[in-house]
Amino acid sequence: MARQLSPVGLEFIDTAPVRLVFARQLSAPPAAVYRGLAEDVTGWPAWFRAVTLCRPTAGGAGREVRLVGGGRFQETILATDPVERYAYRVDTANAPGLRALAEEWLLTPAGNGTRVQWSFAADGTAVLRALLKAARPGLGRSFQDAASRLDKRIAANSTRS
Repeated sequence: MARQLSPVGLEFIDTAPVRLVFARQLSAPPAAVYRGLAEDVTGWPAWFRAVTLCRPTAGGAGREVRLVGGGRFQETILATDPVERYAYRVDTANAPGLRALAEEWLLTPAGNGTRVQWSFAADGTAVLRALLKAARPGLGRSFQDAASRLDKRIAANSTRS
């Protein structure tokens, strides 16, 4: 059953009780990475294995996301700073114990590519907070795999253009 979460803003990403931050260097330029994150929303399942469905809602102001294992989220986009940042919060979720969740993708030019930093910020029951902290290594591997697959997808699409 989906439950309403706290309507947090961008500041929550820096102040959340659970903050998991991961980074990776991609060979793709920031503009291409931004397009893959923010503009090709329906393409997420092709590169982020945990995502089975991602589609824009509310005329692009939100997203519906479904995850492997049955997770379902309705999100509001918080920031779309082209070539720099893409952030969103979860408004409703079927995850027990979750009170608030926001994510941010920061893009920084680095050499001939992009440094991508993903921040996962959450609040919930004590049990959920402990589980999320324990899940850090798995979330990190999931991010590393997703970032690598996004980079390869961008490269493949640029050779077709």
